[in-house]
Amino acid sequence: MEVKFSQTTQAEFEQIVKRYPHKRAALLPALHLAQREFGWISREVMRYLSELLDIPVTEILDTVTFYTMFKTKPTGKYHIQICSTLSCALRGSREVYEHLVKKLNIKDGEVTADGKFSLMKVECLGSCGTAPVVQINDEYYENISLDKLDQILAELK
Repeated sequence: MEVKFSQTTQAEFEQIVKRYPHKRAALLPALHLAQREFGWISREVMRYLSELLDIPVTEILDTVTFYTMFKTKPTGKYHIQICSTLSCALRGSREVYEHLVKKLNIKDGEVTADGKFSLMKVECLGSCGTAPVVQINDEYYENISLDKLDQILAELK
């Protein structure tokens, strides 16, 4: 399957590139755009962006794998990320993770059979003062408890 931006996204890409003195400087916004368009950053998407931005694929791969916000494989409709750093761990993120593993019957990096949920442990989500924190897609849920998490999941189903 050929990877190619839709006309609307291609126009948006061209506007993004115009903001920078060099095409390569547009890599991060182009990756966000590609992820929004394709759902994740596959090797084909990396090759496509490599051609558009005149950047080696290896540089794009380095960037994509450095930032946890870029998905390198398909995720569920609701992508659940659990902070596993010290502040969240001390406030119960391990229990939250284990609860989700049992409830959703998936582990870190997996997607439920129906494609609805995916689960990932991540490093700091930058909300240490409100630990434990869970991010579902682009929404943060702070001071999360198991009851509060069950309520959120019920609403998403």
